Amino acid sequence: MTSTEIVELRRVIGQMRHCVSSLRARYGDVAAVQRLANDVERMDIDATDLVDLSSTPRQREAPRVEREVVVVPDTPYDESLWKDADDEGLGGYRNRT
Repeated sequence: MTSTEIVELRRVIGQMRHCVSSLRARYGDVAAVQRLANDVERMDIDATDLVDLSSTPRQREAPRVEREVVVVPDTPYDESLWKDADDEGLGGYRNRT
């Protein structure tokens, strides 16, 4: 962002803050006005972050993450794995009398 863009952004945020103040005077501290005030505050914080980014050297790169690939075979499971297993919620296979 150039300094002209930052100055313009700050000016517009100031105008929005003024408008929200006018809305608060007219409608009171209703939820919609509170949300607008919160949004303006968030934009001001984000604009400050952009100024900080432009003043620091560009070294912000996501760290490299080693990823392990786990291969799951398409072959069917061994039937013996499911021996004596019940299906939860379906009542099971065994007669419990």
